Amino acid sequence: MTQRVNLVVLLLCLALMCPVVTGIFMDKLASKKLCADDDCVYTISLARAEEDYNAPDCRFINIKKGQLIYVYSKLVKEEDSGEFWAGSVYGEQYEDHMGTVGYFPSSLVSEQHVYQEANKTVPTTVRNLQKPMFCE
Repeated sequence: MTQRVNLVVLLLCLALMCPVVTGIFMDKLASKKLCADDDCVYTISLARAEEDYNAPDCRFINIKKGQLIYVYSKLVKEEDSGEFWAGSVYGEQYEDHMGTVGYFPSSLVSEQHVYQEANKTVPTTVRNLQKPMFCE
């Protein structure tokens, strides 16, 4: 009996040392994106929101009409998908959202200024959330 209790305690301790990250699997929005550089860190353009947009999940950002957005990449539109860009909000009045990067529909914004051409095609990636992070 004592050995069983010890075994259960040992297994629980091992489980706590090696947590498994799980989550909801979300479909990729696209397989490729257009960027100014290989890492998609340079700003492509500055866009202004023409309408409000409420993010449906954590991959997207909320935008408000009139808000300025730095655009970092543009997803290559695929069959039966919308056209999305990735960016972050800009401006002091949106300070609590600055630095948050996410997708938004390109149809809801107008480009105000193009800083550089998005001429690099980069594959998008998906992290496997079902894989243990610390036990490899």
